[in-house]
Amino acid sequence: MSRTGTVPPFAVISGAQVHRVLDGRQQEVVSIVEEAYRIHGVGGTVNPPSYFLRFPDRPSSRIIALPASIGGAVRVDGLKWISSFPENVPAGLPRASAVLILNDHETGYPLACLESSIISAARTAASAALAAARLSEARGPGVGRPRRIGFVGVGLIARYLHSYLAGTGWEFDSTGVHDLSAEHAAGFAGYLQQAGGTGEITVHESAEELIRTSDLVVFATVAGAPHVHDPEWFSHNPLVLHVSLRDLAPEVVLGAVNIVDDVEHCLKADTSLHLAEQRTGNRDFVDGTLYDVLTGRLTLPADRPVVFSPFGLGVLDLAVGKHVYDSVLAAGELAVVEDFFHDLRRYG
Repeated sequence: MSRTGTVPPFAVISGAQVHRVLDGRQQEVVSIVEEAYRIHGVGGTVNPPSYFLRFPDRPSSRIIALPASIGGAVRVDGLKWISSFPENVPAGLPRASAVLILNDHETGYPLACLESSIISAARTAASAALAAARLSEARGPGVGRPRRIGFVGVGLIARYLHSYLAGTGWEFDSTGVHDLSAEHAAGFAGYLQQAGGTGEITVHESAEELIRTSDLVVFATVAGAPHVHDPEWFSHNPLVLHVSLRDLAPEVVLGAVNIVDDVEHCLKADTSLHLAEQRTGNRDFVDGTLYDVLTGRLTLPADRPVVFSPFGLGVLDLAVGKHVYDSVLAAGELAVVEDFFHDLRRYG
């Protein structure tokens, strides 16, 4: 492959710029995420395992590196570097912070550093909203979209997920809320009241009560181990968006139809599915991927609960991040760091 010998300029894109590009464009972002899944499904990506940086003196905290490369029309490489510090929450700070580095597909030189907590939340919410729509359709015309939604865990991801459902046409007759913090649950209920389109809002004292009264259940917690153990809670066969990955005990997983975004990524690091694999010694309980549903290869039964467990692939961050970069560039608002690459002479 020929090289032009031109190093791309390096830019910094702020969270405010990211917000301006993505705000109110939920359907567009869902379409970007769907296309990224399709590119991934045909082998047009490289998405190696994430690397977890952990700290002996801060066992609840971690920083995760997600390297990735995506082809198709996106054609960009890069790395998401995202921290999770749960102790931030009592101090009034968001748990997660992140940056995204985009690398030029031809030269490998970094193109930009983007504030990425918004990108990460948006691609997570877009993935879940896409899954909610497509999995509902795959259960057949007689089932229809869920009308009763419940949120277990009410942080930033839950708020973004609600906005992406609302922004892609979902309305609900009732919305349930449950969180270990009564203060956080009340705050999220207040947000829902202002947002509208949620029907009757109920704050539930228990996860069981919420699950049993919801047709669409969203898990967006920081749980490190399963806390929902009884498959009977799901006997009404809801659709479950298991975004936080570690809420469900193996017996719940084994009683459901399980859809993932990527099998290898989802079945590791003590996720609920990984624990189910350890218990059974196989992966037979994984019924397919979201790509299988998108391409019509897989239809879903209406007489069992359906659980979507998305690991959250780095290629999704790249696809959304490249869209942000291209939009800021086209608007003439790219903040280039002059002379960022100081010495570009090979022999001095």
